[in-house]
Amino acid sequence: MGKEECKTMLDALNKVTACYRHLVIALGSTSDSQNLREELKKTRKKAQELAVANRTKLTSLLKDKTISKEDRAEYERLWVLFSSCMELLEVDMKRSLEIGQAFPLKVPTRHLIQTGMTGSTTTVAARAMSVQNMKYEADSNIDTADLRDLQAEITQVSQMMEEMEMKVQVAPWAVEAKQEAGAELKSNMSVGNSSVGVISICEEEPKEEEGGGGNRDAGFASICAVIGFFGIVIVALVLGYLVVNMS
Repeated sequence: MGKEECKTMLDALNKVTACYRHLVIALGSTSDSQNLREELKKTRKKAQELAVANRTKLTSLLKDKTISKEDRAEYERLWVLFSSCMELLEVDMKRSLEIGQAFPLKVPTRHLIQTGMTGSTTTVAARAMSVQNMKYEADSNIDTADLRDLQAEITQVSQMMEEMEMKVQVAPWAVEAKQEAGAELKSNMSVGNSSVGVISICEEEPKEEEGGGGNRDAGFASICAVIGFFGIVIVALVLGYLVVNMS
């Protein structure tokens, strides 16, 4: 029961941190807005709440001396996954702070960057918060006021990660994976339903067929080589003729 509960909690944290990363990508782009800043704040708060719950649960289980060796190995594996999520969350929070400071909404000092992103980020934020519709209630100065809170929260997350390392000694290199590397890439599951659809990527222009294009290029190169050779021969003959006549 404990393992299934931990997996469920960790899956929830993983989903929210992934959504937070998607939202951070939109910062400073033409999709940036007051709503995005509020979505970032709510998603970040949700991630921290889940992080505290995961830490409390896993810490108590790993400190339990009565659990079996198999259960301990599984909890240690979940702990490593949890630590990885926390590291990604900390990195994205720092990135959000830097970009937010560089691109304030109220008094813009730089033009928003055309990154190819279009549309609203509401779908991602709603998925992170597990709601159908997002409600926006933030003040117009959220882009500056929230940066102070974000800076303090980054410090809290860093401290929490340090405390985690002190309380539970789990060596990541000693934890064995339960599936081979890249197994998720071989999955036959459809990713259509998980696509957030907030990033519009320009389609690449169709490439020419390799056979026809290659033959044309090779033929053109051969013709140029022949012309160049005859040009060199003609120049050599002219120079030789001039030298003979002058002497």
